Amino acid sequence: MANIIAPVEDGKLNYEYTDNSKKNGINPTGSTLGYDQFLQLLCAEMQYQDPLEPTSNTDYVAQMATFSQLEATLSLAATQESANASNLVGKQVILKVTSETTGQTSYVDGRVDYVMYENGEVFLSVNDQLYPASTLDTVADSEYYEGVTIATSLKDMVGSLPLMENLTVEWEKAVTQLRDVYEGMTDYQKQFVPTETLNTLKTYEDRMKELLAQAEENGSGDEIVTA
Repeated sequence: MANIIAPVEDGKLNYEYTDNSKKNGINPTGSTLGYDQFLQLLCAEMQYQDPLEPTSNTDYVAQMATFSQLEATLSLAATQESANASNLVGKQVILKVTSETTGQTSYVDGRVDYVMYENGEVFLSVNDQLYPASTLDTVADSEYYEGVTIATSLKDMVGSLPLMENLTVEWEKAVTQLRDVYEGMTDYQKQFVPTETLNTLKTYEDRMKELLAQAEENGSGDEIVTA
């Protein structure tokens, strides 16, 4: 339960308490309203109520019941959050992280190695770094993550091929291997490969056939650079 934030004096919260505590190197351990603070507020309300229109006992009981229910709900939510975080261990996740210095948003993907709880906050360990659980964007199963990873790698490899006008027969093996990679993927994994990537690969394959045909006509295995 959180410690007192500020005491009640003459029916008002003394905020100077918090300021003086900070000046003296004393930091309050919490910023949420707990039973101690609630009871102080309730006592202050009873002490400074209008004597001509006093609050009934039923109203006080209702206030306490409402506060107890709210605290129980918040406690249950915190417990559920901790349980959900623990279930993420071993899962592939994508985190949406905002840089404190630049304010730019980036995405971090990887497996959750462990969960750490510190000062009431939940942190996820991903790629040897700790991130607040609030940065969680997507949870993916291993099959999905593997499919996306392979598809992304294939896209990057196709993108690393030389410009079409610089293609030579020396790139035949690389182009053939890229086709082998795609054909070796499962039907589920293939659905993550962009159509543009496949069209680009097909264009390179067609051009490579032309280059090989030209080389055969010339009777030479020398490299042929396209015009």
